[in-house]
Amino acid sequence: MRLLTLISGAFALALAMPASAAPPPLSPADVFDLEYATDAQISPDGRAVAYVRHSFDIMTDRARANIWVVDTRTGAQRPVVSGTASYTQPRWSPDGTRLAYVSAVDRDAQILVRWMDSGATARVTNLTQAPGGISWSPDSTRLAFTLFEPDSPRPFAPMPTPPRGAIWASPPKVIDRLVYRADGGGYLDQGHTHMFVVAADGGAPRRITSGAFDDEGRPEWTPDGKRLIFSADRNPDHDTKPNPDLYAADLATGTITQLTHRFGPDGEPAVSPDGRFIAFTGYDDRYRGNERVRLYVMNADGSNRRELLSGLDRDAANPRWRYDGRAIYFAYDDKGTGKLGVATLDGAWREVASGLGGGDPGRPYGGAEFSASRSGAVAMGVTDPAHPGDVALLGAKGARRLTHLNDNLLPFRTLGAVEPLAVTSADGTPVGAWMVKPPGFDPARKYPLLLEIHGGPFTNYGWRYSVEMQAYAAAGYVVVYANPRGSTSYGEAFANAIDKNYPGPDYGDLMAVVDAGIAKGFVDPARLFVTGGSGGGVLTAWIVGHTTRFRAAVVAKPVINWTSWVLTADEGAIIMPYWLGKAPWEPGAQAEYWRRSPLAYVGNVKTPTMLIDGEVDYRTPISETEQYYAALKLAGVETAMVRVPDIGHALVTRPSQLIAKTQYILAWFARHGGEPVPGSGSTATATPAAP
Repeated sequence: MRLLTLISGAFALALAMPASAAPPPLSPADVFDLEYATDAQISPDGRAVAYVRHSFDIMTDRARANIWVVDTRTGAQRPVVSGTASYTQPRWSPDGTRLAYVSAVDRDAQILVRWMDSGATARVTNLTQAPGGISWSPDSTRLAFTLFEPDSPRPFAPMPTPPRGAIWASPPKVIDRLVYRADGGGYLDQGHTHMFVVAADGGAPRRITSGAFDDEGRPEWTPDGKRLIFSADRNPDHDTKPNPDLYAADLATGTITQLTHRFGPDGEPAVSPDGRFIAFTGYDDRYRGNERVRLYVMNADGSNRRELLSGLDRDAANPRWRYDGRAIYFAYDDKGTGKLGVATLDGAWREVASGLGGGDPGRPYGGAEFSASRSGAVAMGVTDPAHPGDVALLGAKGARRLTHLNDNLLPFRTLGAVEPLAVTSADGTPVGAWMVKPPGFDPARKYPLLLEIHGGPFTNYGWRYSVEMQAYAAAGYVVVYANPRGSTSYGEAFANAIDKNYPGPDYGDLMAVVDAGIAKGFVDPARLFVTGGSGGGVLTAWIVGHTTRFRAAVVAKPVINWTSWVLTADEGAIIMPYWLGKAPWEPGAQAEYWRRSPLAYVGNVKTPTMLIDGEVDYRTPISETEQYYAALKLAGVETAMVRVPDIGHALVTRPSQLIAKTQYILAWFARHGGEPVPGSGSTATATPAAP
């Protein structure tokens, strides 16, 4: 009833407004009032969906993750657990009586189980590391999970014992693995991730796997509860050539049986309700920049593997069996829109819902979250340009939203209208693109244009909500974003157009997007701006080295020099053979590395260019930003370097950091002919069109 009251109140107030008094645009501080849903898990009987509800605390500048349950018939909601701790991974017991989840306070993360009829809750683990991939046994008596176990440190060299009371320096750290640090995780502890099983009412966890290998993802139980199916990289050269396969662990004997054998990653196993088949995703690795992730099914012993969806030129994700075992649900992105499909075992498939997505609403990336019940009901996360992630129920007519998490905010703000933008590149290639118009858009005026470029490069933007795009539009910019070649969701050939050639044709595609925006007639061609992060930072730096048409640019967390990136990034050496083909010291490699490095074109840059990066970014290390900053300074280009303390490649993990990112970008553009920055006390105005 409270939700219905909020909605009714919102519409009543909106109707009471004078016709001329449109709601104001979103303000920077509105970020703290946004909420979004992730990890929608439907109960076995299909009557309820548990999900993680994300909100933000303006006093602590922190995100909160609480678990709520929504009734699929009435839409009524109630919290399961809420507070300042982080509550994630809600998972229903197969009998529907309990909900397991992970509760984390600082570094103490444990598995808890809640009895849904009484509300009684029990902590069932006492772990020293955070558990992942929790999964119930079919009889609802046990929980499987993965856990990182640090190795016992061994002294590298003998050292004398310090005298009693002496204070010596900390000992040196010895690193002997190729991947020794991870963005967001810092320098890695030596150790490996293994599988464990614990009784659902508590007790000592029992180790299932061991050795110098890592188990990945969520363990999948067989229906008889005797085996766990899982993905792991147990190959001898797993440190330098990752290649996970599927395995089965016998819980009685501890025997590990390898089920798939090929060069290429296999993961996301899903066992059919009768235990006869295993669905999974993977591909044959051909050292290309991008490979289409395919959906397979095989017998439970690993025999008779066959590909489904051979006619669908899109990546498949998150296979889940339909209740009757005759079909498999899967997620895929198609031209920037998340979709849910269902495939039968003969390979036939069809789309059953569109709008799949949600998750972090900062930028319009996709998602593949959904779950299926034994009753046949399916819950999914959904989004569109006007709504951050909500929970929906799949019905005969598509997805029906069960939650409306932002109806106490967004009806009282005027959003920038988002519409598709028709673009054809110079060579005739169609390019998927969108335009966001400023709130209160007037077609008789001339607006500055802001091109925002996605990262990856092998991912996609799309028909989804974006805080950043709306912030730029609210500041008075026509915002354009696109999926140039290299983006996913348009087929394997489209993505691999930049294989060993990045940057490449994506530059021309982005220029065509800008031209299409100008052709609309309400864009001022003398006020063009460009920004992008990660892969978008690479392309932004490439753009200012190849054209002077932009008034100002902001390059976020880029790669500037492919040689230094390969040798310093957390995953650079692993990605190198896929993106660059050769190691930097191999014959002929340096000329190609340099040709593709934005640093090579600094002499051409005339555009005022600001840089922004996290100080502990290990994915595109801040040394890349520092190189470009120094080069721009030496070349006499107006520049500034913004360093965000204590943050990695994400650049944004707290609400104030998201606000700061957009405000700093807008402030740089304002200095160079852009619109006044919201919150600065000035009113943004568009340039009147010439008579």
